[in-house]
Amino acid sequence: MSLRALAIALSGWAGSACAEMTFLHSFEWDIGRKYFGGLSGIELSNDGTEFFMLSDSGIYSQGTVVRDGDKITDMMHEPFQFLPHPPIWPSGDINRDTEGLALTSDGRIFVSYEGTTEVRQEHLPDGQADVLPRHADFDAMQTNGSLEALAVDTQGRLYAIPERSGRALRPFPVYRLDEDTWQVVFHIPRAGLLVPTGADIGPDGRLYLLERDFNGIGFSSRIRRFNLDGTGEETLLETQPGTHDNLEGIAVWTDALGLRITMVSDNNYRALQRTELVEYRLTH
Repeated sequence: MSLRALAIALSGWAGSACAEMTFLHSFEWDIGRKYFGGLSGIELSNDGTEFFMLSDSGIYSQGTVVRDGDKITDMMHEPFQFLPHPPIWPSGDINRDTEGLALTSDGRIFVSYEGTTEVRQEHLPDGQADVLPRHADFDAMQTNGSLEALAVDTQGRLYAIPERSGRALRPFPVYRLDEDTWQVVFHIPRAGLLVPTGADIGPDGRLYLLERDFNGIGFSSRIRRFNLDGTGEETLLETQPGTHDNLEGIAVWTDALGLRITMVSDNNYRALQRTELVEYRLTH
């Protein structure tokens, strides 16, 4: 499936409120290659069958999700490959620390980088990347805690959320790119120790925020959703440490029964962790 075909399939849904999460399945994925893992971004077509994924080392792939009922049974993928034109540090080293991923309905691919704290529009498979304008706040963001999550709304407007806000009690700013200018459109209140790792704007037009904490033994995850003006906060999911691995990417789509959420874990390329795809359904 082409990138454009996947992007077009991302749009269009009419839903309802008052949802709760029902766990469906967790699929452990391993292709037996040294470079495989570190998955931090995921986009799915609106029917959940086609995917585009990005690792936190600048490697991407796309393909098809194979399911048997509500269970993922396989991931048919194209070869994994590096984004062709990553940022360069002032030292001359390559920055491949990719975190956020967003795909628009007209086929544009946006990727955020930590370290250099920038967002790029990627022209794959071989084209040069366009560096997007910066907000003044980007210069002060922590090297390993900057733009962690990207999402795009039905108007094609891009949203970015940092992993760290700079202070333990400071809420997380939500930036939106309007034409060539980033604006802080609202703030996400802190709730406990969890921090943002991924975001998606669902077919229902709301922002779904994936958050994570690590207590030294296991990872806990949370999903909150908001209207695009910051109102209507709902906590949809909170897991105990060890329930899932290090969930960092989130995609919201639909099946015949309503909204579905698929998440992917970053295994940090460690043998004791795993790459898993976790799916929940939102029921009324």
